[in-house]
Amino acid sequence: MATTAFYDMKPFSQLIFAIFVMVASVLIFIVIAVLVAIPFFGMSGVMDSISAGANTPESINFLKYFQVVQSIGLFVVPPFILAHLYHGSIGEYLQINRSTKPNSYLFAAISLLFVIPFINFLGAINSQMSFPESLSGIENWMRSMEDAAELMVEKFMKVETISGLMFNIFMIAILPALGEELMFRGVIQRILTTWTKNYHWGIWITAFLFSAMHMQFYGFLPRMALGAMFGYLLVWTGTMWVPILAHFVNNTMGVLGYYLIGKGVISKDVEEWGTGTEQIPLVLFSMATVGLLLFLIYRSEHSKAKMPANQVDSQASRID
Repeated sequence: MATTAFYDMKPFSQLIFAIFVMVASVLIFIVIAVLVAIPFFGMSGVMDSISAGANTPESINFLKYFQVVQSIGLFVVPPFILAHLYHGSIGEYLQINRSTKPNSYLFAAISLLFVIPFINFLGAINSQMSFPESLSGIENWMRSMEDAAELMVEKFMKVETISGLMFNIFMIAILPALGEELMFRGVIQRILTTWTKNYHWGIWITAFLFSAMHMQFYGFLPRMALGAMFGYLLVWTGTMWVPILAHFVNNTMGVLGYYLIGKGVISKDVEEWGTGTEQIPLVLFSMATVGLLLFLIYRSEHSKAKMPANQVDSQASRID
């Protein structure tokens, strides 16, 4: 039986406790990961792999191992703990015990294909962000963080084999799609929606936090837009599986795109779709198509006789 003492916690207390659970969980998982690695690598081998950064194949594989452990500890496990404590029914709280119409899954997946030019457009705008001279130190720090993150992602993504590609899809697409959606949309968005009593506020504040968490400031706008899109998909469909699918499709396209560009199968120009004034028509087409697909999902879901997710206390109130 769930600990009912957590049921009546105020939203702010729930949010603070959720952060505590995330930090505690990831620390426990990291300690366990180190202890598991020591018999195979030795303490010196573990420390050498960490200190070497991602400069050798061995250190890259070790860091990938830690990335998987961190994702599980930080995002996958905490939502289940919190759902049990806050509600008792994990499936009901996280909305993983529900499904919806097949066309909603299809339209959500297709929308992530058509949204690419618009996301690239937002990314191009975001990349031009600059600060006044008085804040040049902050700007330099943000750019160095962005460059370091981009370099690490490139080293993680650069694989030559199908098995390496499959592992990257697991690490970069499957785990984040499952864990980040359960944590951000399943827990944090629910808390913020209850707190603000407005699901729009809940969605956009969560999207802001979702983007900020990645610590990649020059990709902040496109990531926040995607986070908001995932949030609305959850609200409209009432099932977590639709935003999980959309998140998975988005990340998998990135992994596959990088792999196929490296193999020369597709042109690197795909990364420039939607950037530049000459591509404004493509951006407008992207926005219109994605808007239509999302509207079709919204209309299809609102034609249901019941919308069990659309209540404030289940994070999807119909406050328009």
